Amino acid sequence: MEKPFYKYLFSVIIPTFNRVDEIEELLLSLNKQVIEFSKFEIVVVDDGSTDNTETLIHSFRAESKLQIKFFKQDHRGPGEARNLGMQKSEGEFLLFIDSDCIADQNWLSAYETAILKFDPIGFGGPDKVLPNFSPLQKAIDYSMTSFITTGGIRGHSKKKISKYYPRSFNMGVRADVVQKIGGMNKLRHGQDIEFSNRILNTGGKVIKVDDAVVYHKRRMSIKKFFKQVNNWGIARINLYKIDKKMLEAVHFFPALGTIISFITIVLAIIFPNIFGWFILAGLAALLLMSAHSIIKYKDVRVFFFVPIVVPTQIFGYGVGFIFAFIKRVVFGKSEFTGFTRNYYK
Repeated sequence: MEKPFYKYLFSVIIPTFNRVDEIEELLLSLNKQVIEFSKFEIVVVDDGSTDNTETLIHSFRAESKLQIKFFKQDHRGPGEARNLGMQKSEGEFLLFIDSDCIADQNWLSAYETAILKFDPIGFGGPDKVLPNFSPLQKAIDYSMTSFITTGGIRGHSKKKISKYYPRSFNMGVRADVVQKIGGMNKLRHGQDIEFSNRILNTGGKVIKVDDAVVYHKRRMSIKKFFKQVNNWGIARINLYKIDKKMLEAVHFFPALGTIISFITIVLAIIFPNIFGWFILAGLAALLLMSAHSIIKYKDVRVFFFVPIVVPTQIFGYGVGFIFAFIKRVVFGKSEFTGFTRNYYK
């Protein structure tokens, strides 16, 4: 069968909504890629922004050598924006990156090297932080990427404890595969995992490329972080109802940790002499993680955020997971969403 003609090796698809300052940083990072300009195009899809995103894109397109396409749609969410981007792309491989990310200068060349070596149909890479990011951003990165929390699930740790699903902040898929499996669905949360699951279900090779790094700014507060991870806990059950393979034993851990912690706190209040030591042990573990975060990021300020962020992630996800499990699995209710919020804000 004759191979289809593609104008570019990569189409970099960027959904955005009112992120004019951040997308400028992203475009500047793409302008510094260690790869020939002829090998990739950029497809920006504005999901109904009310800021100066369109003006910025047109200005950047005129002043740089980047091959940039720009499309607008009504505010329908990132999945629909990515689908429009895929429809308008001319690359052999479709890459997704979020508008609040900065691409490492070797991002595209790392993917190109991996494609030539392994011939995958899908792939993903890690997200990290830069030294100038805030201590809260670093603490969230620590919580998201540490093996003791969710690093093993999300593919950041070398010791993976579950199947690796590329995530939409940094992932790619061969264009002809999308023609077979379709685009992203309309799930409000977890649509990238469901999309990756369909890629995996084709039986083709899906790999993680450790050198294809993006730097994820994650501009949020503790409150927003709780809402986000709570939605992810709910989403995991919604994904399970689509395909049971998307729920593994490891996904129960935050829920079990939440239940055990709650029971321990209650028992410590009733029997402080017996169970108070468990509380002290938990606090000591958090302090050890905080100390480790100083070594990892070389930033003393992170120490004060990790003891707040790590429990926020575990309990936020755990509560969402438990609530969704009871509602959807035990009582058989229909799909639902947790905290409703605008994407990209």
